[in-house]
Amino acid sequence: MSSARPYGPESMNDDLSARARTIIDANLYMTLGTADEAGRPWASPVYFAHAGYREFIWVSKPGARHSRNIAARREVGIVVFDSHAPINTGGGMYMSATAEEVVGDDRERALAVFSARSIAHGAGVFGLDDIEAPAEIRLYRATASEHWVLDERDRRQPVSP
Repeated sequence: MSSARPYGPESMNDDLSARARTIIDANLYMTLGTADEAGRPWASPVYFAHAGYREFIWVSKPGARHSRNIAARREVGIVVFDSHAPINTGGGMYMSATAEEVVGDDRERALAVFSARSIAHGAGVFGLDDIEAPAEIRLYRATASEHWVLDERDRRQPVSP
């Protein structure tokens, strides 16, 4: 087993904020934790783009369970991590956030952020016609209010990426 830790607890032990940025930049999917009106939890992996390290953007069907949960309860949890990292070598970025469907004039800016990352990963451009009726998907955003990463002792430490 390799001892390389690309962004795990021993890779950047002197700069937790740099570790947080590296984790977000290096991964394509985030796990979005939502809950319905009764508090029943649900976790969904979604491809994401980000504006800075506070705003996370994705597309989903409004009828998907996580989308319905966001409509009922905007508070979400987010984890970004490399699921292919060997045991004891990975690192995770943990966030508390508020999520919503992106509507109105802000859609074009958020869509540009999402499209830029989508193009970089070979999926192409997304336009307003892709996220408005009769299209099946909509644009969503989560704004993180708190961020944590694991330190060298596997403890969550608050960071400001």
